[in-house]
Amino acid sequence: MQSDAETPSSSLHPAAGDALLVVDLQRDFLPGGALAVADGNAVVPVLNRYIDLFSAARLPRVFSRDWHPANHVSFAERGGPWPPHCIAETTGASFAPGLNVPPDAYIVSKATGAEADAYSAFQGTDLAGWLRHRGCRRVFVGGLATDYCVRETVLDALALGFEAVLLTDAVRAVEVEPGDGRRALEAMIVRGARPATLQAIAGEQA
Repeated sequence: MQSDAETPSSSLHPAAGDALLVVDLQRDFLPGGALAVADGNAVVPVLNRYIDLFSAARLPRVFSRDWHPANHVSFAERGGPWPPHCIAETTGASFAPGLNVPPDAYIVSKATGAEADAYSAFQGTDLAGWLRHRGCRRVFVGGLATDYCVRETVLDALALGFEAVLLTDAVRAVEVEPGDGRRALEAMIVRGARPATLQAIAGEQA
């Protein structure tokens, strides 16, 4: 039998116990960046609406970011799958232009060591403890990219006992292989993530 904390809420209305988690919305993942996600910049205005919603409710807003050293193991020059991207303190690692990052937002830097990669915002960070300390039981997740860092963040959230709402209008996929984005969405939903859109959430609050 599930406890109240483990039972998914029927309401999508952000309330006490909820947090917004914006995943890796950084310049290098936008069109023109070192590891661009097609149409990645389209999620910025949508996520700004979510940020405003959670700010108005005085709920936690968390922003994760890749924060790699220049010799990171995931880079092609070291045999990894990706071009150099999101190198700490560079323009490419900065948050997307126009993204409203509140001054009291919590910023989680991941994959900060040269020898270990991390797609999930929970991997190698204090995010789970930070959320639990603030009584958060559910995370609303959007950002880039659906088939990598968003997927792994959502799956880790579920595995750690959090409920997860996947903001399907605020994610985009890399699509290294055709269909990767769709498969990632299916994997998250099968594991228990609840898909939702701003229209659904705003409609519920009306």
